[in-house]
Amino acid sequence: MEVYDISYLSLVACFLLLAIPVFVSYYLKLGIIKETFVSVSRMIVQLAFVGVFLTVLFDLNNSVVNLLWLLVMILMATHTTISDIKLDLKKLLLPTAVSFILGNFLVLLYFNMFVVNLENLFDARFLIPIFGMFLGNSLRGNIISISSFYNTIKRNENRYLYSLSLGAKKHEAILPYAKKSLNLALKPSIANMSTIGIVALPGMMTGQIIAGSSPLLAVKYQMAIMVGIYVTTVMTVAIGIFMMIRSSFDDYGILKKDIFR
Repeated sequence: MEVYDISYLSLVACFLLLAIPVFVSYYLKLGIIKETFVSVSRMIVQLAFVGVFLTVLFDLNNSVVNLLWLLVMILMATHTTISDIKLDLKKLLLPTAVSFILGNFLVLLYFNMFVVNLENLFDARFLIPIFGMFLGNSLRGNIISISSFYNTIKRNENRYLYSLSLGAKKHEAILPYAKKSLNLALKPSIANMSTIGIVALPGMMTGQIIAGSSPLLAVKYQMAIMVGIYVTTVMTVAIGIFMMIRSSFDDYGILKKDIFR
């Protein structure tokens, strides 16, 4: 099947569509014109860099270099997660990074070994894109869960302290807030799985079909990826929350005030 390339001129034609949101913003005075152009500019620079960089990585296909790049991705995801929810980076850096490593990398190895059946588990063409999908979705889950966890305890501080005063152990008092945060973080993944294919065709599946793969092959890959995304989100969110408890609460179960920036 012929694969249709997008020329640079065609890409310019695509960007002309941005005139529509710019006009809407101008007419309704939404104030997002500057933000739109800044975001689009950053997207162009970042994707252009990634495109060149991945081409080099794929050609090189060195396992050590590939793993080092995954480590860079994890560190960036860790920094983004903690920065977005305005918490102390030093205290939560290690537990967040460990949750990303355990939750994503272990599932990735299993995925490449038993699902894709790769001879080289660290093949850049599979390792980096699949890890990126896992990491990106688990990052969103972590931002939702961690933000909800700390803010809910902070808002309900008196109720939380009251449960401790009644004799509840630290983990017993924390558990309801942890469960609520986990549920909140997992709802988007569950909703995506239940509506995929009917309400929307996901990006990976669409990309494979456009690139010439058969729809059935694209469907099999998409099923596998969705299961992997859900599992990695569950693991990273759960590991992250329960690892952070040690650095966020004192021996009496009181939330440390300096955890917030």
